[in-house]
This record gives sequence, C-alpha cells and structure tokens, in this order.
Amino acid sequence: MAKSIKIPFITMKTAHFILIFCLLALASPFAYASDPSPLQDFCVAINDPKDAVFVNGKFCKDPKLAKAQDFYYSGLNIPINTSNPVGSTVTPVNVAQIPGLNTLGISLVRIDYAPNGGLNPPHTHPRATEILVVVEGTLYVGFVTSNTDNRLITKVLYPGDVFVFPIGLIHFQFNVGKTNAVAFAALSSQNPGVITVVNAVFGSNPPINPDVLVKAFQLDKNVVKNLQSKFWWANN
Repeated sequence: MAKSIKIPFITMKTAHFILIFCLLALASPFAYASDPSPLQDFCVAINDPKDAVFVNGKFCKDPKLAKAQDFYYSGLNIPINTSNPVGSTVTPVNVAQIPGLNTLGISLVRIDYAPNGGLNPPHTHPRATEILVVVEGTLYVGFVTSNTDNRLITKVLYPGDVFVFPIGLIHFQFNVGKTNAVAFAALSSQNPGVITVVNAVFGSNPPINPDVLVKAFQLDKNVVKNLQSKFWWANN
C-alpha cells in the first residue's frame, strides 16, 4: 500500500512572506544604483539609428567602425572663464563629449572657481557618486545626509586632497582662497545628471505654485515671487 504524502499547511502570513520575497527577487535587477554593466567591449554612441542597436539611451555604432576619436577628448587643461553669478564653471566630459563612454558607467568634469567665493552651488547627481580632487586653490566642500538627520559633513581641501560625495546627496564646493581654484571629479555614470537645488525650486518651468513654496520654506509670498523672478545660473 502506497504511503500518503503529507503536504505542510501554509498559513496566510507565510504565503504573504513568500509573495513579497518573490516580488523583491524579481525587482532586484532593476534596483542597481549605478549604470548597468556592459555586455560587450564597448558601445560607441551615435545619433543615427540606421544599422544600430539602442543601448543605455544611445544608439551603438558597429564596433568594427569604432575609431580612436570615439574615446578621446582634449582641452581639460584650459582654464575656463568664471565670470558668472556663482563664480564657477563646470566642463563636463560625459557620453555627450566622448561617445565611447556609452555603457561604461563613468564620466569626468573639470570645475573652475573664481577667487574669493567662487561657488559650485548645492546640487545633486541623481545617477552617480562623485570623487573630487583639488588641483589648485583651497575649497570648502560638503554634503548633507538624507532625512531625518540632515547632517552636514564638510572639509577644507587643499591641492592633492580628495573628497567623495555619495550618490544622490546634496553637495557643494566653495572657494575660500584668494586665488583661482581648479578641481577634477570622476562620476560613476556615463550621464550622471545634475539638479541644482535653487534652480529646481525657484527656477522651474513652469514655476511651482508660490503657495507651495511659501508653506515649504515659511517665507512671505512676495519673497517667493521675487526669487522666482530671478535668473538662476545653471552649471552643467
């Protein structure tokens, strides 16, 4: 006589746990905090979709047609004019400047700061961690941790010093020296994106309803409207 097989009883709570576990397992491939790893040596970005494959937001050139120029950029040794309202200029080198960066998950910037207060205003990179090295000058840098701590972490940097800004956190650099300052930064995305806080809040298009900002910042409505009427300088 065949033995009966006992099937364990699954409670509703256990079933819910299994369902949640399965959903998290299915979602995990989409939860990476940086660009996905490439599945080929390189994918040189092109704008022409003819005979190309769409990967990471760009069409890829046939690898056999890739050339040195696709992986090259020149000019980061050249000082950039910082005569603007914030006293700094960012020169990006991302997939828009070097098509060969497509799918490689890395990019670079040069930042020039005017003397006596050149500022790279509080901003965030939604898709990248940033590591910055000072080449010239003295910079006061920092970032703010997320809610609810909102802890400010700062450091004064000198030539040769390196500082890291974690992905997504608001950060800044401020020239506290009397001479020009220069820094270079690498970012963990081919296209890290940038959101300058004051531009996003007071310079959005169309403008945010002033009542929202009055309540959020506890400001007078006329002050909010005045801030929204200003031209906000946007570094890349």
